[in-house]
Amino acid sequence: MTYCIAVRLDDGLVFVSDTRTNAGVDNVGTYRKLHVFTPAPDRLFVLQSAGNLATTQEVLDRIRRDLVDPQVAENLATVDHLFEAALYVGAISQEVTKAHSGAFKTTRDATATFIVGGQVGDEAPDILLVYPEGNYIRASDDRPFLQIGETKYGKYMLEIGIHTGVDFVTGLKVVLSSMMSTSRSNVSVGPPYDIGIYETGSHQLEQFRVPPGSPALARLEHFWGDRLRDLMDQLPPISPADFAVDAN
Repeated sequence: MTYCIAVRLDDGLVFVSDTRTNAGVDNVGTYRKLHVFTPAPDRLFVLQSAGNLATTQEVLDRIRRDLVDPQVAENLATVDHLFEAALYVGAISQEVTKAHSGAFKTTRDATATFIVGGQVGDEAPDILLVYPEGNYIRASDDRPFLQIGETKYGKYMLEIGIHTGVDFVTGLKVVLSSMMSTSRSNVSVGPPYDIGIYETGSHQLEQFRVPPGSPALARLEHFWGDRLRDLMDQLPPISPADFAVDAN
């Protein structure tokens, strides 16, 4: 399983991905799920991946091959808009899935899902979620974040803490809190966590890896635990009468 989050803020973009892959309790691996492409000085693309690992790796290999093949007319160096990059990634993903679909009819799913984020030229930076079918959606101003993988455990944290006016530091704390909530709820999601921070117009990504046992993660986890316990004590009283049904 996987959990990847991308957030669009007024000042730029924030990306956080876990690295755990799980094919059973005795077969756990670590693979990077945040991938960066800078094919020209005026553009930067960040791909986050979830789903079949073999499909993901072949999609990435084909993207890299297209960038150095002079016979390929469309690649990440030639697209004019971010949505064209999303459609390009979606088309490759479909081709890879179709090529191997026969072997997966009675076994595991061969599909993959991607978040494509970044900036092309002077266009505003954005994030788009690319489905296995090859189409996409973009984040909205009311809900400026996207998730792929194990999304349910950390969604509420993002909904209450993320809006476009949030600064990078606050946004990163909210996203890491969402990631920690998910990892505590599902053993198939876990550190190390890869972080990418993109400032609008820079066409460069600051990258960090947060290892297991990070002091920053420990501080966040202890803070949330302490505050939640305090809030539990402050919840309004509830009595059986609150749940009584009026027979009339």
